[in-house]
Amino acid sequence: MICKQSKNLIGVEHFFQICYFWPGSPSPARLCYFDTLMEPLFSSVYCVDSGAGSGQHNMEFDMQLMRAFADGAFARAFGEGGCLWRFYRWSPPAVSLGRNQNPAEIDRERCRADGVDVVVRPTGGRAVFHADELTYSFFAATPLPNEVIYQMVHETIARALSKVGVAAEFCRSQPDFRARYATAESVSCFTASARYELQVGGRKIVGSAQRRNGNVLLQHGSLPLSMRHRQLSRYLAGASRELVDAVDADMERKTASLDEFSGAGYADLVPLLIAEAGNAAGSDAKLLTSAEIERLEGFHLSL
Repeated sequence: MICKQSKNLIGVEHFFQICYFWPGSPSPARLCYFDTLMEPLFSSVYCVDSGAGSGQHNMEFDMQLMRAFADGAFARAFGEGGCLWRFYRWSPPAVSLGRNQNPAEIDRERCRADGVDVVVRPTGGRAVFHADELTYSFFAATPLPNEVIYQMVHETIARALSKVGVAAEFCRSQPDFRARYATAESVSCFTASARYELQVGGRKIVGSAQRRNGNVLLQHGSLPLSMRHRQLSRYLAGASRELVDAVDADMERKTASLDEFSGAGYADLVPLLIAEAGNAAGSDAKLLTSAEIERLEGFHLSL
């Protein structure tokens, strides 16, 4: 194995170790982010498991938390320099659309008949069917580049997954999203992997998106626990049989779910994610309740 280090020049020095494995090795190239991190990116890490909520509740909660970081309410309550991880589920199931996606692509009548929420995410990307999954959100007020946070968050998730026997690796390529989104079958967010998203065996297992408002960054994403996320094609508006078949084939070929590799579920993964989030900061993560979050100054003001 050959290792080399490179410096990320953003205020304080953070170091990354990139490990390249010899041909024939069972493990392809991957980024071992925290192995040589010289200083934590954040002074403290907070985590909250907010459980199951409707599509509207989940997206509003994320936006209210983003505002709490932007207006300083989170820092006034819990101190400067901290970040927050939120873990949650969806009940009832929901289709979420990227903020710039055409809502006419989703059959709202079919969703209503099946008891499926339809909601627009504050982030970009394409549609996701949230049914049986673990969803995370990460919040920070930081000048660090989006890519640095993207890598750090996914490395944390990869380390948690490794504890349940799942060898997730970074996607190393960056697709041409403009060309991808011009195709009809691109309606699903999970069928295109961005650089540093997590894959298992070349198939995407965590899909994430970001939104920045000044110094405040929101990143959230989905980790399917079962293959139910592939049912998105059922809710496409006016889709031909050919398009449904193309989307289904794309989802089967390019996406993965946790149950293919492990018997672990939401209740198993959340404690592991909390532990790894703390490890990334060099200390134990501090646990918050949803009630503590909702008591933040101005949290319930209209968005």
